[in-house]
Amino acid sequence: MPLSAAPLGPVRILLVEDSPEDAELISLQLVDAGLEAVFVRVDSEGELRQALVGDAFDLVLSDLDLPGFSGHQALTLLRQHDPVLPFIFVSGTIGEDTAVMALQQGANDYVLKHNTVRLPAAAARAIREARNERERERAENELMRSQRLNALAMLAAGLSHDLRNILQPMLIVPDLLETYSDDPKILKLGALIAESGRRGHEMAESMLSFVRGSRKQSETIKLAALFQAVQLLLQGSLPRSIKLDVDMPAEDVTVQGNFTELQQCLINLCLNGIQAMEGREGKLALSAQRQGDKVVVQVSDQGVGMSAQMQAQLFTPFFTTKRNGTGLGLMSCKRIVDAMHGRIEVDSDAERGTRFTLHLPVRPPTVDEPASETFLEGRGQRILLVDGDTTRLSLLATAVGSQGYEPWVASDGAMALRLLATDGQPDLVIVDSDILLLSAVSLLLALREAGFQGPVVSLEDPLHPLSHHDLPSGTISAVVHKPLQMTEILRTVERTLARAAH
Repeated sequence: MPLSAAPLGPVRILLVEDSPEDAELISLQLVDAGLEAVFVRVDSEGELRQALVGDAFDLVLSDLDLPGFSGHQALTLLRQHDPVLPFIFVSGTIGEDTAVMALQQGANDYVLKHNTVRLPAAAARAIREARNERERERAENELMRSQRLNALAMLAAGLSHDLRNILQPMLIVPDLLETYSDDPKILKLGALIAESGRRGHEMAESMLSFVRGSRKQSETIKLAALFQAVQLLLQGSLPRSIKLDVDMPAEDVTVQGNFTELQQCLINLCLNGIQAMEGREGKLALSAQRQGDKVVVQVSDQGVGMSAQMQAQLFTPFFTTKRNGTGLGLMSCKRIVDAMHGRIEVDSDAERGTRFTLHLPVRPPTVDEPASETFLEGRGQRILLVDGDTTRLSLLATAVGSQGYEPWVASDGAMALRLLATDGQPDLVIVDSDILLLSAVSLLLALREAGFQGPVVSLEDPLHPLSHHDLPSGTISAVVHKPLQMTEILRTVERTLARAAH
């Protein structure tokens, strides 16, 4: 009977058979069925070992009883060499108990020599399944490699963040030198320092872009194209028991971000869902829909679910329940979503499984346009500066003080609240998004509770932005991205105070 499925292409088949006549009959039947095959016959343990270490095979067909050797021994030998290479018993004497034992030991099928009508179909099916399994392993290895690179990207992002903090004084000091000196030699030295700081910053950014695999920080991402890419990458990782249900979004559903990073985020979430359903049947669902000015993306599974305690630690670095997990996958997902000015939520229980929901803005928040290079002299307005970097805090205080403002300095949120209690309300707050002890969000909420209603300028790293969605609307008046330029700080202060006065 000819094979009806798509051609397999050239294949190599190893025959473990002591009868040349039987081997020839088997070969002719497979060739007549349309299999484009090359056959190699062995009939001893030594020949089998030698054949397995040579050229690769697509299938092994073995007799059960051979002189001084057995098909069971051949199967054991093969599985030690390759756990995926398909193995089919073709024997004239195989009872039901023997057949069951053979399947339990790792054989893919068995066919009786006196009734080999289904041998071509069994051989083709076994080869296809083995190829699919190898492709799945290859895809999993590629995804694991991608996850390791993603973890490296996180480390590079952290290093880039620290380097920019270290380089910050080199970018701020030259602006201050122009305020205190007209000496051309000093100004030239300041320009040299600024240029060195800019080059260092560009080197850190280049390193980060290289590790991330993309230099395009923000682009218009069509969710339909993204879902197609994720679906393709997951094909080799889905066991038969799990169905991938992709609700393809419309072509006009888009977000702004990095395609590669968002793809990796969705793959991480989908792989977690697949692993949560290991050993059970279920559905992995992926969907996205536009809701107002946001796009809501959901990844849900019907797996074992998570306890409330596990959910509380999900995004903690190095927290994992997997034996070989890194504990960086979900943390990386949160970093990617945060960088897109979105948020990620999780809902999970043992009965329904787990659902991750990503709320992504259609367009990221905009930054106010720069104003004039000349600044109005301040009138003693009180400016509360909250920054854990003492060098940057000192430079900021010097800069705003030289412009006629009264700087209040606090190295953390707790100190800022103490100043508020002892010295009254400031006219403006400048807060670094990375302060410790009390987070920037917690500090701003506490300031609101204490009666502060003035404007707030947030100093943010584009890779670690402030969680604006955790604050009441209108809390943040302006955002200044790091690395800071003193002229941008001063013009933002002037513009924000003028806006508040009107």
